[in-house]
Amino acid sequence: MSDTPPPVLPPAPVPGRARGGCLTALMVVAGVILLLPGVCALLFGGVSVIDAGKIDSDIAPLVFLGLVVGIGGGVLIWAAIKGRKPPNRP
Repeated sequence: MSDTPPPVLPPAPVPGRARGGCLTALMVVAGVILLLPGVCALLFGGVSVIDAGKIDSDIAPLVFLGLVVGIGGGVLIWAAIKGRKPPNRP
């Protein structure tokens, strides 16, 4: 038998501080509310394209704004589900 010491194991990872469930729920609810203008923009833009073959110049900025707000809602939902990563500490 040899007198070698047993290998040293790295310390167990300490669980990071998790975000509260209330904040996640509020982020998801706000994201769903922000998705509604995006759905309306798709609906009105699609109807305009089907009806006239192009988007009218008076509704185009509103469709664009609705799509941007809808994308923001999707990003907010994604951020709520994904969560925040703890910083890497060496």
